[in-house]
Amino acid sequence: MNTAPTSSDEAPAPEEPRWLTTDEQRVWRSYLHATTLLEDHLDRQLQRDAGMPHIYYGLLVALAESPRRRLRMTELAMHAKITRSRLSHAIARLEKNGWVRREDCPSDKRGQFAVLTEEGVEVLRRTAPGHVEAVRQALFDRLTPDQQKALGEIMQIIAEGLQPSEAGADLPWLR
Repeated sequence: MNTAPTSSDEAPAPEEPRWLTTDEQRVWRSYLHATTLLEDHLDRQLQRDAGMPHIYYGLLVALAESPRRRLRMTELAMHAKITRSRLSHAIARLEKNGWVRREDCPSDKRGQFAVLTEEGVEVLRRTAPGHVEAVRQALFDRLTPDQQKALGEIMQIIAEGLQPSEAGADLPWLR
């Protein structure tokens, strides 16, 4: 019995992947290499100076820049681009250090605020100068002003393209 499909039953041939060109591969690998090294550089500096990873520093900064030094947990997760579970773990560690406290939301029984404590403000005050110097040395001091501007524009385009605005988007802080 012939089981081969007839021409009208044939499925369309799958499209060949759009492989990266040699130049695109070079750019991609350079990007991965640089961002991995940069994140490690900043993590090591913050671990050495404050005993915290870079992500925790970013959470403290977000709270410090917020009105009354507080944010809803969901807003903080969105700001940090992390899952709510990862945020909850991070806030628990920051609470243990006395740098953050949680407060219940009076208008939403399930909601909570993360609030930066005075000790958290003090940690940022002590840590910020070294962190800014690490960022400046690793990134900005290596680029011309035109390169800095171009990098900012490129990163903005990439971020906008990766952050969908439609309902039901699969974003970390919604998980």
